[in-house]
Amino acid sequence: MFSDALRAEAEQLVALLRAKNLTIATAESCTGGLIAAALTEIPGSSEVVDRGFVTYTNDAKMEMLGVPGELIAEVGVVSREVALSMAEGALTHSDADVTVAVTGVAGPGGGTALKPIGLVHIAATRLGGGALHQECRFGPIPRSEIRARTVEAAFTLVRRIVGAH
Repeated sequence: MFSDALRAEAEQLVALLRAKNLTIATAESCTGGLIAAALTEIPGSSEVVDRGFVTYTNDAKMEMLGVPGELIAEVGVVSREVALSMAEGALTHSDADVTVAVTGVAGPGGGTALKPIGLVHIAATRLGGGALHQECRFGPIPRSEIRARTVEAAFTLVRRIVGAH
């Protein structure tokens, strides 16, 4: 289901979280659950994966994660602020120690001059404080490639928030 490279990255992340005795929750929009799916592809992932939120619509982001509707209206759903709010919401609505959230424009439609196809915002948080954000601009590549690269970038950001660059 996943490339050998992505599976290897998932194995490494599961091992890292296990070694640090941390659990993770995902909050996904444009990836539609692929981050959680990649992690749970790994045997033993039940020790570290708490849950995944697939919040594809604005209403789901508001209802499941507590993202303020006013924030979405003000800055747009594909933004640093909403990604961070999603990650914080996942922390609040789970038992996880670490969260990662993604929101973006995977295409082939939906892009604008300000928020083009391939723009993705990723955020990670850690219980007890700490949040990271990364903006990715993958360009107008195929939808499946944007989503796969987003999973890879999310794994990298999680490694950073847990202190293993």
